[in-house]
Amino acid sequence: MSKVLVTGGCGYIGSHTLVNLITQGHEVISIDNFMNAYEKALDGIREITGIRVKNYPIDLCDAGELARVFDEHPDIEAVIHFAALKAVGESVERPLLYFRNNINSLINILDQAVKHKVKNIIFSSSCTVYGQATDLPVTETTEMKEAESPYGRTKQIGEYILKDIARLKDINVLSLRYFNPAGAHPSAKIGEAPRVIALNLVPVIMETAAGKRDKCLVFGDDYNTRDGSCVRDYIHVVDLADAHTKAVSYLLAGKNTDKYEVFNLCIGDGITVLEAIRAFEKVSGKKLNYEVGPRRPGDVVAIYSNYEKAQRLLGWEPQYGIEDIMRSAWQWEQVREY
Repeated sequence: MSKVLVTGGCGYIGSHTLVNLITQGHEVISIDNFMNAYEKALDGIREITGIRVKNYPIDLCDAGELARVFDEHPDIEAVIHFAALKAVGESVERPLLYFRNNINSLINILDQAVKHKVKNIIFSSSCTVYGQATDLPVTETTEMKEAESPYGRTKQIGEYILKDIARLKDINVLSLRYFNPAGAHPSAKIGEAPRVIALNLVPVIMETAAGKRDKCLVFGDDYNTRDGSCVRDYIHVVDLADAHTKAVSYLLAGKNTDKYEVFNLCIGDGITVLEAIRAFEKVSGKKLNYEVGPRRPGDVVAIYSNYEKAQRLLGWEPQYGIEDIMRSAWQWEQVREY
C-alpha cells in the first residue's frame, strides 16, 4: 500500500505499530539506535508477521546519517515519529538532554521530509501537553497550559514546530496525544522492555510482581481525587498501534481537512493509581507489594480524555480496557527475555 518510515521502531510502541502496519499491507523501515530499545524486538516482529524489518541503528540527531536513509528510500510516503526520550522524572533532572535530543531529532526529520517531498507526518505526542488541566475530560480543543516537566515541554514545542511547518510547506501532520500506553501484544512476542529503569506505573507493577523490585511506590495519596492517588487514562498498546495505521490511511487518502490536526487516544476513563493496582491483582491473582510515598515532581494530579474525534474521523476506538492491559502485560513479563 505504501512505504512508511517508523522512527523508534524497535521501541515499545514502535514495534507494535510495525506489526500493525505490516499486517495491514504496508511496507515499513525502521530507525532505532537502541538507546532505550532492544534489537531482539525485530525477532518478535518477524515471529508475528514473517517479515524481518530493515532497521537503521542511527542517531536521529546525526543529520548526515539520517539523510542517507532518506536518500536510500526516495519512495517513503509517510513518517511516524516515535523516537524520543520520555521519562518525566529524568527530564526534570536532565532537561538539556531532553531538549537537545527530542527537538533536534524532530527538526532533522522535517528537514529530510521537506527535501524528499514526504507529505505525511504522524507525531508521537502526549497528554502531558495539557499540563494541569482544570476541565476534565480534556478534548483536542483544551488549552495547553504550562508543562509540568521538560519532557512535556518538548512535546508542546514539537507540536508548535509541526504546526508552523505544516502551514508553510506541503506537509500534512497529525499529532496523536497518548494517554499512558500499556499492555503487550497478545502473542507475548513483543512488549514493554525499557533499557533504563522503568518509571511508568504498569511496568513497575509487573517488575514488582515478578520479584525484580522489592515494592511498587505510589507517589502520593493526598491528592484531591477519589482515593488520594493520581488519576490517569490509559490505552492498550495494540489499540494505539492500530490508531497509527488508521492515521496513515487517513492522510494517504487525503481525508484531513486541515494540514495540522490533533487526536486524543485513550480508553476514555480516568483510573487512579490504586485502582490500576487492584485491576492487576484481580487478573493475576497476586497481591502486589506496594507502599505510598511522597508526591513526585512533574506529576499532574489528574488527566483523562475521550476519543470521540478519533472515532469520528479515523474510524478508531479502543478494543481493550485496563484489565486487558494488566493481563497482557503480565503474560509478557513472565516470558520476556530482554
